[in-house]
Amino acid sequence: MLTAVNHFFTTFGATVIVPVMILIVARFLGVKFKVALKSALAAGVGLTGFSWLITAFTPVVTKLIKQMVETTGIHLPVVDIGWQAGSLAAFGSTIGLCFFIGGLLIELLLFATGITKVFMPSNLWNNFGLMIWATMAYVVTHNFVLAFGLATFLLLVTLLLAEVQADAWSAYYQVPNATVASPHNIEQVIPILILDPLWNLLGFNKVHFTPTHFKERFGLLGEPTSLGAILGLLIGILGNLKHLGSMAAWGQITQFTIQLAAIMTIFPLVTQVFATAFTPLAEAIDQKHQVKATSKAVITDPKRWFLGIDDGVGYGETATLIAGMLLLPIMVVLAFILPGNRTLPVVDLIAIPFMVESIVALTRGNLLKVIATGVVWFSLGLYAASWLGDVYTTAVAHYGATLPTGVVLITSFNLIARPFNALIFAAFISQNPLWIGLCIILYLVALVFLRTQRPQIWAYLRKMATKNDAPRDGAK
Repeated sequence: MLTAVNHFFTTFGATVIVPVMILIVARFLGVKFKVALKSALAAGVGLTGFSWLITAFTPVVTKLIKQMVETTGIHLPVVDIGWQAGSLAAFGSTIGLCFFIGGLLIELLLFATGITKVFMPSNLWNNFGLMIWATMAYVVTHNFVLAFGLATFLLLVTLLLAEVQADAWSAYYQVPNATVASPHNIEQVIPILILDPLWNLLGFNKVHFTPTHFKERFGLLGEPTSLGAILGLLIGILGNLKHLGSMAAWGQITQFTIQLAAIMTIFPLVTQVFATAFTPLAEAIDQKHQVKATSKAVITDPKRWFLGIDDGVGYGETATLIAGMLLLPIMVVLAFILPGNRTLPVVDLIAIPFMVESIVALTRGNLLKVIATGVVWFSLGLYAASWLGDVYTTAVAHYGATLPTGVVLITSFNLIARPFNALIFAAFISQNPLWIGLCIILYLVALVFLRTQRPQIWAYLRKMATKNDAPRDGAK
């Protein structure tokens, strides 16, 4: 049965499964079939567009990163080969597939009982971000119940954080009543909640380092296309420092300049198509609430809930994409200089825009804060990936793909460089009731606080966001 489930989902893929889920959810909300079908098709088209763009752009970026590595002459033993290998392992393991089915039922139960206000099954494909941790836990402990319990606990944490950021994410990315709940990208809510007050004390909120400011200040040079070209030129030069005297190097540099400008231009257009898939659903949710469209009413509405959507919606937003491209070379440099780090981020560096969405939304696109937070959190993530390199490699080798020739240990910067998830993983694989119990108690305290103080939490986050004095930077 599990093999059949795996075959079914791998055969049809996210570009088919997600639209079907959108169609089902839309009809459940009372959306007319014609409109629901149009939304489903828009979701499929958007996901296909994302896949094509990232698939074409990834090898180009990866080649430049490898050239940067060769320039330094430094070699790290744990190599990032991308999230795809982890996804294969997650869907290839028995525990992973069991949680894919069981997790979906748990998500429905949590939403139906009001424990969460986020409807996550609409983005069930990203559950592999939970399944891979269960797979690794089973590799370490051979305890099925404990591994399933770990995935369930991470699901609970994911939904809680998704709800905390929901109001800010929905407002910033302009998708009403929606939030992202990708398990591998949601924990960034934690560092920005902790670090944002510190950044304000340092005056980061007064630095208007946003795409909107660039556009107003520099005109044409501040446009997303121009910014992409400038970033592409800089990254291209960094990847060819030893060969700047050759024509071939400048051919690669100029080509990457145009390619990144194209990504900065085209990706937001695909994002707009994908976002239209959720408009009818958001309107249906509003009609069911029948709440007046005032800021205060929306925050205090106890019946307000959110649709979990793919984080591809935010990837192409200007501030998000720029932050990701700026952090790309920064993380490579940090990987070389951080003492004790064993991880070399490569393929998943292209996923950094996904990884910073929560930070961008909660700071209204303040690039200085996004980069500073990313540096702190992703540096800790490198240490988490270094520690988990052996376990992740074993899991992928047993349940997933064949390891690349010459590579001893592998990782996924996007899936495994997760400090918070790593701490929870450590607590569960210890099999110590004290540590596992402490995790559960802390979660229950946080859940009660969210349930009783949700309006106050959202109001606080809005207040903190306004301190950045930056208008929302939309996808242009």
